[in-house]
Amino acid sequence: MGRAALSQFLILSNSSPRLSSSLSRGGVQSKYLKRPGFIRQNRAINGHNATGFRCCCSVSLSQPVAPEASSSSVRKRMVSGVQPTGAIHLGNYLGAIKNWVALQNSYDTLFFIVDLHAITLPYDTQQLSKASRNTAAIYLACGVDTSKASVFVQSHVRAHVELMWLLSCATPIGWLNRMIQFKEKSRKAGDENVGVALLTYPVLMASDILLYQSDFVPVGEDQKQHLELTRELAERVNYLYGGRKWKKLGGRGGSIFKVPEPLIPPAGARVMSLTDGLSKMSKSAPSDQSRINLLDPKDVIANKIKRCKTDSFPGLEFDNPERPECNNLLSIYQIISSKTKEEVARECQDMNWGTFKNLITDALVDHLHPIQVRYEEIISDPAYLDGVLADGATKAAAIADATLENVYQAMGFLRR
Repeated sequence: MGRAALSQFLILSNSSPRLSSSLSRGGVQSKYLKRPGFIRQNRAINGHNATGFRCCCSVSLSQPVAPEASSSSVRKRMVSGVQPTGAIHLGNYLGAIKNWVALQNSYDTLFFIVDLHAITLPYDTQQLSKASRNTAAIYLACGVDTSKASVFVQSHVRAHVELMWLLSCATPIGWLNRMIQFKEKSRKAGDENVGVALLTYPVLMASDILLYQSDFVPVGEDQKQHLELTRELAERVNYLYGGRKWKKLGGRGGSIFKVPEPLIPPAGARVMSLTDGLSKMSKSAPSDQSRINLLDPKDVIANKIKRCKTDSFPGLEFDNPERPECNNLLSIYQIISSKTKEEVARECQDMNWGTFKNLITDALVDHLHPIQVRYEEIISDPAYLDGVLADGATKAAAIADATLENVYQAMGFLRR
């Protein structure tokens, strides 16, 4: 979650989301928690570097279907966060946002803009607020429904920071030293240019999740290590301060935190760059030509597709390792046209690149136009957007404050 982590809570799949059995079995057992400095040495999950609410992007080959919640039961809770980049590209949309829209129909859902995570590396203070608003507007325009999900800004719920400090006091430094993203970024930037927050942001990520007693967290491949840390912290705090110890202090006893489960969709084909079919589409790529931004106007989309990298093979086909750009463009066309892989293969097998580029350009423009119209409506009505974020923060704070009060009590603080 940190600079990359919250961005990657989820990826889009080509089938129903599933729980990760490996992570479910991988939590720290209580026997380890009895030794405060101990962490398992056989940590099997490695995260790797990522960008902004950059997402671990995948193209879905069919709509993911979230498990249906029983109408007679309390819906399970899911949380996801997004970096306030203000610039969402097609990979983010196909890789995450469309999946979120589906998941909100089955879960009690909280989506938030992680502005606190956005400052772990140098940033533009003049742009942070604007980017937070723009990102919220884009996600709402893409279909996040405020009647089904709470949408808010992370810093508007102060419990995030308070719980982070309490969790930090229970987190062995060795656990954080093992985080892959910190190692990679600190090596590149040098110790003098790296703040403490880059090391400790996984604790803030844990706070983001545990505050809301989350049942599930949609998580990409590069976020497994961070979610494992969250689970271990929940188990550790439950052991150190929960149960009878908490009850003796006047609490209800039992677990303080619910230990969240990862919701990991099977990976589909990734959305790749328009200039290099072997590289992921990313906002950090130096050339804007490499990506389709959700707010790109029609003429810009047409120009990017016209100039995108192709090959000299005859016809068009999926899954040829010698034709990564062809596979990427066909996959994008498949998902935005809501056709099956077989239908697209038959339709495009004898096409030349000129014909296909016109086809995919029209499909992209038609698909993104309603999103762009809705975005302009939202961003031009500041009162509406502010109201959505304020209402979301109020709902989120009611849950977060109850959790925080329990933690303070279990840890022995004198309360007002």
